[in-house]
Amino acid sequence: MPGAVITSGERVTLRTVETEDIPFIQRAAANPELRYTLGNPVMNREQYEISDERNAPDQFLVCLESDEADAVESDEADITRIGQVSVADAHYKRPELGYWLIPEVHGEGYGKEAVSLVIDYVFRTHDTPAVGAGVFDFNDASRGLLESLGFVEEGRQRKLMYVDGAHRDLIRYGLLREKWWTED
Repeated sequence: MPGAVITSGERVTLRTVETEDIPFIQRAAANPELRYTLGNPVMNREQYEISDERNAPDQFLVCLESDEADAVESDEADITRIGQVSVADAHYKRPELGYWLIPEVHGEGYGKEAVSLVIDYVFRTHDTPAVGAGVFDFNDASRGLLESLGFVEEGRQRKLMYVDGAHRDLIRYGLLREKWWTED
């Protein structure tokens, strides 16, 4: 069962990731149709559970919920897991966002809502002037999501990763705190 509610928007709820959510996350991590890892290792359940908590990102399970769902304890039938948003390096440098959603919900606006909720969380929780994100140059949907939220392209790491038979560029994006709060 997904964990406690961290925050909710109009359509999605962000919950803590619990042990029972690991199989859902593992399936996505190993599925290149969902996301291309940016150097993160694929881990089995034991590795995931014992990973170094000091360096572990803040992780948010993106859920759709029925009206009967409870903020702390809900029935599995009341909650549908649709993705994850993570925030790395929030405690000691510029936070870095990562996100993915299952293909069945792509293009429905859930990603934008979930990432917006996490940006609000980061700026309310951490004293940081900006949030960053990295996106492969061929990922037009993810680039569009970031740009629609006010992120600005800040640089390009050329031929950073080998993906699908070619070396790919990674585009670095950033969003300044003052830009985010003035957009509301």
